[in-house]
Amino acid sequence: MKTPFASKFVSTIVLGSSLCLSAVRAQAAPWLALGPYGGDARSFAADPHDPTHIYLGTATGFIYDSVDTGRTWRRLARLGKHDDLVLDHIIVDPLNSKHVLVSAWMLNRPDGGLYESNDSGLTWASPDELKGQSIRALTISPTDPHLLIAGTLKGVYRSTDSGAHWTLISPEGSTEIHEIESVAIDPNDPKKIFAGTWHLPWRTVDGGATWVNITEKDGIHDDSDIFSIIIDPHQPQTVYASACSGIYKSVNGGFRFERTRADQLGLDHMAIRTRKLMQDPTRPSVVFAGTTEGLWRTLDAGNHWMRMTANNVIVNDVYVDPASPDHVLIATDRAGVLVSTDDGVTFHDANAGFSARQVTSFANDAQHPATVYAGVVNDKDSGGVFMSLDGGVRWQQQSAGLNGRDVYSLAVTADDSVLAGTSHGIFKLNNGAWSASGNVFAKPQEAMPKVVAKPVARPGAKLALKSTVAVKTKAAGSISLDAAVYALVANGQTVYAGTSQGLYQSTLNGQQWTAVSTLQMPETRFVASEKAMVAVAGLRRLSLSVDSGKTFDTVSLPDAITQVTALSVDSTGNIWVGGREGLYYSTDYGLTWKTLRNLYVTRVTGIYFDAVGNQVLVTSEGTTLTFAAHLPDYKVTYIDTGWDLRFVRPVGTHLIGATNYDGVVVQPVMVDTAKAE
Repeated sequence: MKTPFASKFVSTIVLGSSLCLSAVRAQAAPWLALGPYGGDARSFAADPHDPTHIYLGTATGFIYDSVDTGRTWRRLARLGKHDDLVLDHIIVDPLNSKHVLVSAWMLNRPDGGLYESNDSGLTWASPDELKGQSIRALTISPTDPHLLIAGTLKGVYRSTDSGAHWTLISPEGSTEIHEIESVAIDPNDPKKIFAGTWHLPWRTVDGGATWVNITEKDGIHDDSDIFSIIIDPHQPQTVYASACSGIYKSVNGGFRFERTRADQLGLDHMAIRTRKLMQDPTRPSVVFAGTTEGLWRTLDAGNHWMRMTANNVIVNDVYVDPASPDHVLIATDRAGVLVSTDDGVTFHDANAGFSARQVTSFANDAQHPATVYAGVVNDKDSGGVFMSLDGGVRWQQQSAGLNGRDVYSLAVTADDSVLAGTSHGIFKLNNGAWSASGNVFAKPQEAMPKVVAKPVARPGAKLALKSTVAVKTKAAGSISLDAAVYALVANGQTVYAGTSQGLYQSTLNGQQWTAVSTLQMPETRFVASEKAMVAVAGLRRLSLSVDSGKTFDTVSLPDAITQVTALSVDSTGNIWVGGREGLYYSTDYGLTWKTLRNLYVTRVTGIYFDAVGNQVLVTSEGTTLTFAAHLPDYKVTYIDTGWDLRFVRPVGTHLIGATNYDGVVVQPVMVDTAKAE
């Protein structure tokens, strides 16, 4: 029986070609982040009062949490306004679990800060005292919950009031005690503090009044970056430190260190960085070492080590469940969160709800609109291509055969073949695995003359033989295309590939490729095609063909454009070009350029002609708005997606967008539940 509200719009998800969510206006509803799950995970912290509640820090400024001990994740908030904010340390106040502190630093510049939440991570503020500092380390005293130590590029800071105020306790302007990478507080005496720098560790026993350098004479090799320091809470005289030169152990409170026997399995190799040491809270002799070549474990306090994962796993943090020490989480580069329930013997991914992928390409099947593909970069074997059969709601990795290549472009051809343009060549999906896409020829096929005998009838004469010229095609030598493939565009059975070695063309759905010699453009970054029109562009060049690529003419870019960032062609023959300076279109094959009267947009990241909706979709950097220019009257509407997007694409009745670093987001669509039943 239907309720009185059955015909109203309600919040619901319909799996298939559309994802639906109620709103008074669909454009006002927030877009939903739906994967592909995984990416770079940086840090963990558990609520001391509830070990099932775990926080997760990322390299994009987002913080997540889990209320089921890391099986599923929820995106809480973005800290700050930057998408390269690295959250490496999280502290949950043992006196007030709603009070959470996060240290942050930024890639490629000395910036960051301390962020504070008083509502379990829903909202955040940045206190003034450490604002803008690159904070690389943060810890809390095991015996004094009000005492925290932070390590920044400038030195060591202390707070005695749960992070409200901070004091520099290392010598100001010191040329030695700076660029702090790790800190640790003695569990028995909070005045005893260790600080690891980018060049050896330091120790104070008087709360920072004096500092002593721990050098090679104390057992640690010179020029060692100290990534992690831990002190055994049961035996504080036992101190572990990890460095680029190996893992060290002290049994006299850090006055003398010895390198552990990690060299047995190569753990002290100079190429390996041990980013995180984590002691089992219930078994002091068990220590995990998260390295750039996998997770290692010792069962005998560092005498022997064993690798627990593959060597291509980069581990940033380790969490051991105090209620169940067989339950281990690791935060990794590329693969996200991995979980073990057998003390680290085996791992599987635990990324549901967590997405930090850099999606750079997208394609969908015209015959099956709910089947879509997304290509990612920088994730090696954990990335490649992801496929969704329900319009982007759920994803599964489909990358066998790509061998860790970045995917820059995707296309579905007229015969439903799926092509991927990668950092090294073009690949085709066959039976769930990728292989090189057909033969590639350096030049178009050439006509070669050959004399053949052909019978010709002459009046009043017998049949005679006449020498004629017949055409025999001879292909140039097949080559291996190892170029970066920036663009793949399918137009009927023809597919165009824009590469770092110029434009290539296939007239057989990607089974065979030839270089387009009529185009003089050594690097082709952008390709757009509708009907017989083909537009191609490099960063500062634009060419146009109106005969399906047989001939090309150079077209002048809009005067204001200094570098092309996006390109499209619509069904009426208009060319659309975007750059940092704005969006331009031409109705006369590039002779003149115009801007839309009611659209002022800069830093264009994506332009796409939606043939079904007869509209041009535009995204730009620094705004959460997606613009749609409707043809033929060029009326502009906009959607506030809530996300800074690289591009948007139509999928069935809704749009799907690619974020800069946080995977795919899907537009909610209005649905009448009475009709949906």
